[in-house]
Amino acid sequence: MSLEGITPTSSTATAELEAQAQGVLFDESTLRPLPTDAGYRGPVACAAAGITYRQLDYWARTGLVTPSVRGASGSGTQRLYGFRDILVLRVVKRLIDTGVSLPNIRAAVDHLADRTGEDLASLTIMSDGASIYECRSADEVVDLVRGGQGVFGIAVGSVWREVEGTLATLPAEKPEGGIVEPPSARDELAARRARRKAV
Repeated sequence: MSLEGITPTSSTATAELEAQAQGVLFDESTLRPLPTDAGYRGPVACAAAGITYRQLDYWARTGLVTPSVRGASGSGTQRLYGFRDILVLRVVKRLIDTGVSLPNIRAAVDHLADRTGEDLASLTIMSDGASIYECRSADEVVDLVRGGQGVFGIAVGSVWREVEGTLATLPAEKPEGGIVEPPSARDELAARRARRKAV
């Protein structure tokens, strides 16, 4: 079943104006852009998404979530998952944990594939266990819950930040080979170098 968009109401426009006047809890501009020059091996993707290697392998073989940086092309090759792949893996894990059916999860994954960075981060996925809904504002979430339909929600922007935080300490790899230092390691090295120069 495909995602059903919630029609914005007039209260949605009011809430957006209030949010602009008051500011928002999380500034969406603080999200880093999707890295495209590096990928993460299966074990790293599993750690970042909170899944087992068996789940990762099964989802790749069945086409639910396939690696976008580099697929397995024979014996001994390693799949490389991009940031977006890991974000989707984490969302899938949450949907499975809440009992959403596989056809609905596939519909959600297909829907997320059509979204770009900021558009993706602004989504909240709601589900009543039978259907999945896309919400773009707090009012849409409230309207859905008031209608007795929504049981749980996944704010994709929050998942984005969780994955960013986890991957900041894990090693990445370039598609053509070569390790990419995690951002936190680069920051620590830069701080050490700066301290040595100051002495």
